[in-house]
Amino acid sequence: MRLFRRPSRRRAAPGGRSPRRRRAGTAAALVAALSAALLGAASCAVGPPGPPVDAAAAAPADAGDPTATPAGTTTGAPPTPAAPTRVPESLRFTGTTLDGKPFAAADLAGGPVVLWFWAPWCATCASQAWTVAEIAPQYRDRVPIVGVAGLGQRTAMRDFVTEFELGGTLQLDDRAGTLWRRFEVVEQSTFLIIDRDGKVIHQGFLDGEDLTRRVAALAAQAG
Repeated sequence: MRLFRRPSRRRAAPGGRSPRRRRAGTAAALVAALSAALLGAASCAVGPPGPPVDAAAAAPADAGDPTATPAGTTTGAPPTPAAPTRVPESLRFTGTTLDGKPFAAADLAGGPVVLWFWAPWCATCASQAWTVAEIAPQYRDRVPIVGVAGLGQRTAMRDFVTEFELGGTLQLDDRAGTLWRRFEVVEQSTFLIIDRDGKVIHQGFLDGEDLTRRVAALAAQAG
């Protein structure tokens, strides 16, 4: 009869664990220790997290916009300067007032103007002087009335202005008759009305009522 031998059992290591299990446990412990060391180093380098950053606020205001205007600069084209007032031919003349001051009719361009041709010895001119003295100050800013004195001496002209209280109106000294000839005035008293475009719309006699009505209408158009 053949006898079989019973396989021998390995003797357990002290503590009840086999050498293979001890090696596995040692490796696991090393891995755990290494992981703990790496996590500790990472936490020291990064530091505590900061508040969240708004990407829209952090980006420059003109980022990605090539048409944005840099801060401190103005936008738009520079204002267009106003075109100079055209001076019509009818107002391209100069003169001297009875007070000796220079006068340029071009300064009145852009609005209606009334020229009054008178002489100091003219009775008709004297009757119209009261109307001129009354309405000229009222409409001077919209329809200036400019007297053109001629056919007399300067002293007589100035006395006429004083007598009829015309000191508040422009009075030109045209003893030489330059403006009378320019506008072809052949009698006194003559009113010459120039509209805002420089066109002569009336030349001749006007009584006080007609003069007042025409000047008021021109003032209303001038605003």
